[in-house]
Amino acid sequence: MFKAFIGKRSKGVENIVERGAVKKFAEAIGDLHPIYVDIEFGKKSRYKQNIAPPTFPRVLDYGMIEDFYLPNVGLIHGEQSFHYERPLLVGEKITCYTEIKDYYEKKGNHGFMGFLVVSDVGEDENGHVIFKSNAVVIITEEVRKVLTV
Repeated sequence: MFKAFIGKRSKGVENIVERGAVKKFAEAIGDLHPIYVDIEFGKKSRYKQNIAPPTFPRVLDYGMIEDFYLPNVGLIHGEQSFHYERPLLVGEKITCYTEIKDYYEKKGNHGFMGFLVVSDVGEDENGHVIFKSNAVVIITEEVRKVLTV
């Protein structure tokens, strides 16, 4: 179903790690560690400024892969992992894109389920990778039926 999209990626989208967004995100996850929200604490840290929480990349814009569509409902978030070369710094500009890494299917109790492996990447202004996030999206038989109509 999605095998033709393996290897395709979105165009890079510029994002700014905004102080207000980092604070709201830290509040939402219940982790107001001073490294995320206290400017003076950030200045005294080894990073010399505030950083974003590790899962903050979930709120960034990665663009769209041309002709690729998934519905907003009926999907299952299977798993997700983050790998960092360094933390995201508050105030920095980064370019983000998403890439389809794999797609496979397995038979379940209610029909076939699709497993879509997606990688989200954030790079600094020099094109160096800051983080990669890998996620598995599970596409149920009901959603698969809608997508093939």
